[in-house]
Amino acid sequence: MTAAVEPDLVRRAAQRDPAATAALLVEIRPGLVRYCRARLGRIGGAYTTADDVAQEVCLAVFRALPRYREQGSPFSAFVYGIAAHKVADAQRAAIRDSAVTPTDTYLERPDAAPGPEQQALATDLARRLSVLLGHLTATQREIIILRVAVGLPADEVGAVVGMSAAAVRVTQSRALARLRTLAGDTLDEVAA
Repeated sequence: MTAAVEPDLVRRAAQRDPAATAALLVEIRPGLVRYCRARLGRIGGAYTTADDVAQEVCLAVFRALPRYREQGSPFSAFVYGIAAHKVADAQRAAIRDSAVTPTDTYLERPDAAPGPEQQALATDLARRLSVLLGHLTATQREIIILRVAVGLPADEVGAVVGMSAAAVRVTQSRALARLRTLAGDTLDEVAA
C-alpha cells in the first residue's frame, strides 16, 4: 500500500462488497508483506513467519472491515495498527518457541534452499541491520520501516505513529543520519 487507498473502495469493502473487499486486500497485501518482513526478518532462516503474519493481518483486516469507520485518519493507520499488534504477537511467540526441536526424519531429495554459506551471509546481514535499527528509538524504527520498507507517504505514517507529516520527515532524516553514522562502525564502512 504505497499510495492512499481510495476511500470509496474502503467504504464499499466495509459494506461487505465482495469485489471491493478482494480489490482492497490485493492492494494492501504487498505493503503488509514488506512491513512484516522488515519487522520480523528471517525468523528460522526464512521469511515464512513474516509472510504468515502478513496473511494473518489481511485476515484480521477482513474481519474488522465491517466495523471500520472513517475517523479523520488514513485507512493505512487502521491497517498498520493491526499489523503492529500481529507482529508483536509473532515476536513473543518466536521467543517462546525458540527451543530447538530435533528431528529423526531425513529428506529424500536434495534441499533446493540456499546453502549454509548463503544462509549465514543473509543471516549475518539481517543481524547487522537489526543491530543498527536497535540503536534507534521505537518511533524512529517504525518510521524507517513504514517509509523505507513499506513506502508509505509521510502523512500516512504520521497517522500511524501520531505525528504530523513534517515531524515524520524530520524524524526520518535524523534516524537515517544516525544509521549512516552507526553503519560506519557496525558494518565497517565509511559513513556517508
